[in-house]
Amino acid sequence: MVETFFKTLKSELVWRTVFQTRSEAKDALGRYIDGFYNPVRRHSTLDYFSPVQFERLAE
Repeated sequence: MVETFFKTLKSELVWRTVFQTRSEAKDALGRYIDGFYNPVRRHSTLDYFSPVQFERLAE
C-alpha cells in the first residue's frame, strides 16, 4: 500500500512540478497530502470513498 501511495504522489505531483527549493517542495507535498490526498481523493481500497468520507461512515 505504501508503494502505491508513493507512486501516486510522484505521478500526480512530483513529476509534474519543478521545485526551485527544498522548502517549496516540502510545502507542496504537505498541501498535497493534507489538502487533497487525505480529504478529497477517492481510494479503491476504501470502496472509492475518500478517507474523510470513510471515517464519517464508520462513526
